Amino acid sequence: MKLSGQMLVAVLLVSALSACGGDKKDSADRAQDAQKAIQEGMQKEKAMYEGMQKGVENIEKKMEGQKEETKK
Repeated sequence: MKLSGQMLVAVLLVSALSACGGDKKDSADRAQDAQKAIQEGMQKEKAMYEGMQKGVENIEKKMEGQKEETKK
């Protein structure tokens, strides 16, 4: 009885250790996916910011054009 309990503990320990080894690969994949998602988000945010800058420049040009027309 005592031997079977020790065998059970040994089997559980080996199973737990082997499961931890596979988890490292999964966590590395998740970390890589997260890094990729962060980079994509940063690229989208940069593109959005650049678009907003162009919009502001266009509005400023229109305002200057209107200002010039009113001076004439």
